[in-house]
Amino acid sequence: MVKWSGVFPALTTKLSRDGQIDLKATQAGVQRALDGGVSGIVVLGMLGENGMMTTTEKESILRAAKEVVGSCVPLLSGLAEATTQDAVAYAKLCERVGLDGLMVFPAITYKTDHRETVAYYQAIGDAAPSLGLMVYNNPVAYRVDVTPELLEKLGEVKNVVCIKEESYDIRRITDIYKRCGDRFLVFCGIDDFVLESVAAGATGWVSGMTNAWPAECVELFNLCSAGRFEEARALYRLMIEAFHLDTDVKLVHSIKLADHLTSGAPEHLRAPRLPLVGDERARAEQIIKQVIRDLENRRNVCDPETMPARLPA
Repeated sequence: MVKWSGVFPALTTKLSRDGQIDLKATQAGVQRALDGGVSGIVVLGMLGENGMMTTTEKESILRAAKEVVGSCVPLLSGLAEATTQDAVAYAKLCERVGLDGLMVFPAITYKTDHRETVAYYQAIGDAAPSLGLMVYNNPVAYRVDVTPELLEKLGEVKNVVCIKEESYDIRRITDIYKRCGDRFLVFCGIDDFVLESVAAGATGWVSGMTNAWPAECVELFNLCSAGRFEEARALYRLMIEAFHLDTDVKLVHSIKLADHLTSGAPEHLRAPRLPLVGDERARAEQIIKQVIRDLENRRNVCDPETMPARLPA
């Protein structure tokens, strides 16, 4: 039985200036996340620019990530395809590469109804029975809303084990547990909902800004999980402005910029995305650099012996 929990960063795909995949830099990002204490890795989500990669490129990223991760934590891939046929083929590829699970987007380009949504997940589950499936629920971006009622129907698909809840309604977590009991793991899917989500019972977090601050995000999640909310609130408030960037339409741009400013990772994007410029860049940089300063000040006044970054997840 799948027992995913903790922080699973949705990692960016590192690119060269001309838009080609930089596998070494991508692997360095995976390693940095592992060194920060994350409990799992997600590649090729929306932050991984999944929809802008060819199947050949995706496979190279999967294999590069697997080389670094090995079996030390669960490795998941985003699955974002337009047709069931393509989704099934990609699920089989991930199974061959040796992944542990898939973060499954709804079918791209078409808004499925409840019957079609269940059939879509069933086909993917049947195609890759060894993989756990995480439902990616982001109705704001992808139009299909996996409500607690629909999620209950997805319980028919044996290897649907988790939902990444990103409906922007914090009440959903309680509603899911009320309707579905412990049938599904519930992960927070939005950076600036994490404290509230864990308080409501979420046991995991698919995080964007963990690309930039892996150790601090792990610490924050672990403080929340341990019920140490006074300490968690203090850290959350230092990071919240950066977390708000995770909900902006240009979140990929901002998270890559934050990763660049904190670790030197390349911030290049694949067109049609273009780097932030002008006032947009100035605002994002100001927020990110302020968080960098605040976290550095916090480290300087805290005794490393008492820092709770390695609380049990």
